[in-house]
Amino acid sequence: MSSKRFKKLPKNTNTLKAEPINNLLSKVKGNCTTKFDESLDINILINNKQKKNEINLRSMVNLPSGTGKKVKVAVVCEEGKLKEAKDSGADLVGGDDLIEKIKNGEMNFEKLICSSSMMIKLSKLGKVLGPKGLMPNPKLGTVTEKIGEAVKNAKAGQVELKNDKDGNIGLSIGKKSFSDEKLIKNFNAVMNSLEKEKSNLTIKGDLIKSTYITSTMGVSYKVKLEKSF
Repeated sequence: MSSKRFKKLPKNTNTLKAEPINNLLSKVKGNCTTKFDESLDINILINNKQKKNEINLRSMVNLPSGTGKKVKVAVVCEEGKLKEAKDSGADLVGGDDLIEKIKNGEMNFEKLICSSSMMIKLSKLGKVLGPKGLMPNPKLGTVTEKIGEAVKNAKAGQVELKNDKDGNIGLSIGKKSFSDEKLIKNFNAVMNSLEKEKSNLTIKGDLIKSTYITSTMGVSYKVKLEKSF
């Protein structure tokens, strides 16, 4: 059953004509009528069903304006890199001891970064970390020798672009409290990242079928992209 608050929101907004992102932000923010600082989220549907193969995107994008969320970062590394991890802002740092805690189910973090030399040990926990999307990956920059840089990126607003089996990519581009300029910068960063991904793919037609924007407790609007992807 819809709440009284939700019933007051505009109806069938997802069927309206698509508009550029800068035209929609005031509408989406206007629908943020809860007491908390709602996230502004985008959902992108990609053309992942190809004749020869299915497209599975998985990459990272650094949002220049951040996400407005605090991310708890854990680092598994050798002793010589512990200080670098701590100084860069990691919340949890350790070697074999941290691996053992993770093995026992202690996963009080949202992102896990691992040094290359420790990945052999950590990879044995694939069944524990994999289903939660926490397994470090070299392609995502979470298995690296540049521990400090990886931690800072994770803290500053690095998000993953990953589609599900139906081709949906969902992520937040910031909070209602963000200025329109900051939100647009984040949105453009996502689009630019997808454009780069497309250049590496063999794909027939456009990569993106549709893009919508909404808030945590709001309604969605279709976004008109400046160019085809």
